[in-house]
Amino acid sequence: MTYALGMSLESEAGFNEATTMLEEGFFARLITWGLVSALLYHLLAGVKHLIMDAGHLEELESGTMAAKATLIAGAVAILLAGVWVW
Repeated sequence: MTYALGMSLESEAGFNEATTMLEEGFFARLITWGLVSALLYHLLAGVKHLIMDAGHLEELESGTMAAKATLIAGAVAILLAGVWVW
């Protein structure tokens, strides 16, 4: 991804080449989807931890429920990211 960013910032031809690579390359899309998925899950888990730091969802039962909700929301977000990338 850093390579594609650098290529796109060099010139207009580099931008067009990077765009083509990301639009037509399966491997580039797979990497993009993986990075976006990791960032989305990390964001959702971070929000859960901020809520726990505020003193909520700290008991075992509510913490387990929050963990399951984070996993489900993460799975939905990852599927939506896959639709967006492809």
